[in-house]
Parts: sequence; C-alpha cells; structure tokens
Amino acid sequence: MSNSDNSKKQYSKEFKEKVLKRLEPPTNVTVPQIAKELSIPKTTIYQWIKTCKENKDEVVNTNKVPKKWSSKDKFHVVLETSTLTEEGLAAYCRRKGLYVEEVKEWTRQCIDANIKDSKDPEKLEEELKAEKQKIKVLEKELRVKEKALAETAALLVLRKKAQAIWGDPEEE
Repeated sequence: MSNSDNSKKQYSKEFKEKVLKRLEPPTNVTVPQIAKELSIPKTTIYQWIKTCKENKDEVVNTNKVPKKWSSKDKFHVVLETSTLTEEGLAAYCRRKGLYVEEVKEWTRQCIDANIKDSKDPEKLEEELKAEKQKIKVLEKELRVKEKALAETAALLVLRKKAQAIWGDPEEE
C-alpha cells in the first residue's frame, strides 16, 4: 500500500487481487468482513469487484446462492462450461462456488428444454389432412342429424296441432 495523499489511499494490483481472491469459495468471506478487517471502505471493494468483472468478463463470486441463480445466469454458466474438460469444469466450479453436479444438472435442463417431440413435417401434413377429412365427415353427419331432428320436431308440432283440431284419435 502506498499513500499518495492523506484522503485517498492507493492499493497495489496484487493487494486488490489478494482481497478479491478471499471473496472466492471455499472461504466465502463477505465484503463487510474484509472491509472491517483491513479498514477498507466497502464501496472500494465493491468497485474492485465491478472493475474485475468488466476487465475479465468473469463473474466474481459475491456469495450468490446457486439455488437463486436466474435461468439466464444458469444458461450462461452452461455456455461457459460446455467446452471444458472435467478438470476445467471442477476448477470453474470452485471459482464460482458451484458444485459440478449442479452445472451438469443445469446442462441437462437446457438440453431437455430444447428437445421436442419433433415429427417429420410430411407426417404432420398427412395427419393434418386426415384430421381435416375426419372433420368434414363429422360436420356432414352433424348436418344430417340436425335436419332429422328439425324434421322430427316439425312432425311433433303438426301432430299436436292435429290433435288440437281433431282431438285424440279414436281406436278403430
């Protein structure tokens, strides 16, 4: 640490890296704990984290619980780890505070989300034609039944009118 003026301290790159390293798993030390221990403002450490993220394009663990990771974050992890070997994946998981099994599960979920019961388009077209034909047959059958029902209703109305005019038919 060097002191350029009394109001603002300057920290070496190595010192910043050591502090940021302490935030990584498995230690899971919090920013407030380190800030108190080293008498560094919390905002300074958070700024280092932000700068590190921007520079490395890598998320520094800020003690985010994996169960509460968003789908977008999980997908990002899956993308980042897709080409890694088992050893590389293990190292990545240690840096991020994850378990290898969690990442593998997220990978399975991503794969399952994109697997569809995809059918051959020609087969789908044939099924669609068959369903349309079935609908035509059913609609025709429905029209026939509606006509028969209307005819039956008309006959009942005529029968009642005939009974009203001539009375009940007498038995012969």
